[in-house]
Amino acid sequence: MTARRMGSRPVRRAVIRGIAAFKRWTYRGGRPSAFMRFVNRLDVLMYRFRWSAPRQGAILQVAGRRSGSLSQVPVAIAEHRDAEFLVSMLGPDANWVRNVRAAGGRALLRRHGREIPVMLEEVPPERRAEILRRYLAIAPGARPHLGLAPAAPLEQFRRIAPRHPVFRIIDGEAQRGGHRVAGHEGGAVTRPR
Repeated sequence: MTARRMGSRPVRRAVIRGIAAFKRWTYRGGRPSAFMRFVNRLDVLMYRFRWSAPRQGAILQVAGRRSGSLSQVPVAIAEHRDAEFLVSMLGPDANWVRNVRAAGGRALLRRHGREIPVMLEEVPPERRAEILRRYLAIAPGARPHLGLAPAAPLEQFRRIAPRHPVFRIIDGEAQRGGHRVAGHEGGAVTRPR
């Protein structure tokens, strides 16, 4: 039985490497291929319904920097120290990152059947490492793009932090008039207890 287990490790590693290579290929050049655009559209449709979206899943809606029309992207929300964050697995040139920056951080998040106006505040690279680690724990599909596992040393996350923008999610309603949305405290979107 030990020989069988040992023989399966190389096979398992090869399969994992193959899946990672496929994921990187589907996002070659930092952009989703036609196949991944189709998969992302399916995710957006699925995330619209409260019962079918993963707990950390949401739809980010932000105005296109050139067209002005609303673009929708499925995202995973990482929770860290009672705040929530979005991470760009594809780096600073991802369309949604460029659109968020052009929109001054204004966006909408659709999660669990609700649409919430938010402000996305970019986190400086020196404060991203722990958030990136948490993100990889909840978004295993991003691991091939960041090239690390969640258990990697924090120093490795510090090295890749400048290449992966992180945005803190801030409740847009609280920013505009002091009105709080249920589940939000002090302007930061917090996880329910």
